[in-house]
Amino acid sequence: MRIMVVEDQDSIRKLIEALVSGRGHEVVAVGNGAKALELANSNPPDIVLLDLNLPGRYDGFEVCRRIRSDPRTRDALVFIISARDDAASRQEAREAGAQGYYGKPFSPTALLKDIDAARRPRPEGSSPQGPAGPGAQS
Repeated sequence: MRIMVVEDQDSIRKLIEALVSGRGHEVVAVGNGAKALELANSNPPDIVLLDLNLPGRYDGFEVCRRIRSDPRTRDALVFIISARDDAASRQEAREAGAQGYYGKPFSPTALLKDIDAARRPRPEGSSPQGPAGPGAQS
């Protein structure tokens, strides 16, 4: 499974990279929204782990909306991992198309559980629906 990590803080990005690559996933990690969209369009990910507070032109909400609106990337599951852990941010993330939301600090166990659940084949013709476990409150 190809997973894109979009996080501007190096230590958190490296932690998430190590966590998911340790499970055998192909991981690409970037520190801003513009680079995330560029890479997603050239090699679409299966899952995007996305921070909301990103430097530059695109914040996480806009990255999520653009991923959802592009036919090349719209089937990717998007999980938000953010320090913005309030009802308004969660609602905006849902409206932008995120399947799950983790407030920082987040549970690595819950994140891996949701990624593992996403690996299960979906019934033909169904739309991607991310799991809504305890860590990913949608």
